[in-house]
Amino acid sequence: MQFVKLIKRFAGKYGWALILCPVVMIGEVVMEMLIPMKTKEIINLVSGMDAGNTDIGPVLVCGLTMVLMAVVSMCFGMAGSRLGAIGGMGVAANMRMGIFKKVQGFSFKNIDKFSTASLVTRLTTDVNTMQNTTIMTIKMAFRAPVMVVTASVMAFRMNASLTTVLLIAAPVLLCCLLIIMKLAFPRFKVMMKKYDALNASVQENLIGIRVVKAFVRSEHEKKKFEYSSDDVMKTQRSAERVVLWNGPIMQIIMNVSIVAVLWFGGKQIISGEFDVGGLTAYITYLSQILMSLMMVSFLFISFVMSKASATRIGEVLDEEADIVSPENAVREVADGSIEFRNVSFSYDGTMENPVLQHIDLSIASGETIGVIGATGSAKTTLMSLIPRLYDVTDGELLVGGKNVKEYDIHALRDQVSMVLQKNVLFSGSIKENLKWGDAGASDEEITEACRIAAADQFVRAFPDGYDMDLGQGGVNVSGGQKQRLCIARALLKKPKIMILDDATSAVDTATDASIRSALKENMGNTTTIIIAQRIASVMDADRILVLDDGKVSDFGSHDELMARSEIYRDVYTSQLKGTEEADAAAAVSAAEKEVK
Repeated sequence: MQFVKLIKRFAGKYGWALILCPVVMIGEVVMEMLIPMKTKEIINLVSGMDAGNTDIGPVLVCGLTMVLMAVVSMCFGMAGSRLGAIGGMGVAANMRMGIFKKVQGFSFKNIDKFSTASLVTRLTTDVNTMQNTTIMTIKMAFRAPVMVVTASVMAFRMNASLTTVLLIAAPVLLCCLLIIMKLAFPRFKVMMKKYDALNASVQENLIGIRVVKAFVRSEHEKKKFEYSSDDVMKTQRSAERVVLWNGPIMQIIMNVSIVAVLWFGGKQIISGEFDVGGLTAYITYLSQILMSLMMVSFLFISFVMSKASATRIGEVLDEEADIVSPENAVREVADGSIEFRNVSFSYDGTMENPVLQHIDLSIASGETIGVIGATGSAKTTLMSLIPRLYDVTDGELLVGGKNVKEYDIHALRDQVSMVLQKNVLFSGSIKENLKWGDAGASDEEITEACRIAAADQFVRAFPDGYDMDLGQGGVNVSGGQKQRLCIARALLKKPKIMILDDATSAVDTATDASIRSALKENMGNTTTIIIAQRIASVMDADRILVLDDGKVSDFGSHDELMARSEIYRDVYTSQLKGTEEADAAAAVSAAEKEVK
């Protein structure tokens, strides 16, 4: 039923092909049903000729009629195959697009539930399985039953007593098929999970290929991949080992049935109750019936495989995004003010293992806020709540004076720019990547954003300037250049709130200072939040938030924190004391030289 629901849901504009294909295939069946009757007629005509009869006209007419029927049958078959391909591939294309659109609406929590590798498998391997089964289904699901019923009627009318063979063979075949299906399905389900693990291994390796090379871990990764690949092979073998019984069992039943018909039919010919042409036609009908049953068995095996895939696809499509826009959502963010009211958060949605606890903050629109804290203090998590990448577990979060849950998600996120720790660029030119911030940005706006982000100079140094192709993931630029391009992209959104999550960690201190100065000069009305490990990056902020193990340790200006926050003071001393001593030593040395 899951399979049928998915086909109905994603048929779309290809529904005509799904309907017309079975009709055309029935036309092929009709022609194939008539051919054995002509075969019987030709054999009886030839066997009835005596030595003096040389009139082969009737034989030629029957032969030409058979050729014509075969050609018509071939045309129906070709048309059916083409319609099946159009319908099956069209459904798969719609299904793939439907899953992709669904995933685009997922929150981080939804994506974490499935894992990226599993979603990739469902978009590729599972959809391909559904595609192949759909094509086979619309070609065979109507053709085979019609063939079985029609051939059975023709065979019964021709010789009712021989039909007993068929009545015995069919139930035996059905029982064998049900046993195979019952044993195969759970094995195919396990196989698809193994594919998830294999894709995860490949994805992780390719994303981290530079780390693999740097640590000379290629051999380790090869062994890891070999293990995953062997695991898939073993589970696939386990499933196929059951399915492989289908073919031999069908052949045995078919051959035994034909032998039985030849035995009993031969006796009837000897006794004069049956003729040679009729027996030949009967064996043809019997072969068509058993071959159609074999096709049905293969179709059921495909259903077994696609059942696992359909279930996995259905899980994604039935998953409800936990972050959605409310009815009558607010579509305009008044300003960049932010207020956390006793906010707590945990990834599992319960308060058993909270990541953030009882956060109370009030940030005015246009303020520049620094955020520091030890690794794992939930700095990024706290800021991810602002654009609703995650929802608060407890408490309220207000932006522009309204609860973030009242906003249309797109409207809210359009007014919040984030430059994440992991900078991501996409295939295409620098200009195309920057226009993610504003698709309609002019060349002057792009240049200005790059100037503020200290990126314009190095971009112009490239042979193709802003038209240079970045390659997959921005492989043609350094880490610092990538960071600056991501900042420029964020600036083009002209947001009311801008979050820089360790966004200048890969640039030198002079460039960092230059970027911060330019941001302050050009983004005065924008609330800017700077998450940093370097205390020099946040010292000039209006206020600085100190996080400690998911709680607010302190919040104030640099001077205030130096006076009352031990954590802040320790960080400042550890990072800048050496620099101050070095500056003092350099000053003494210069003075000594001047005296000499």
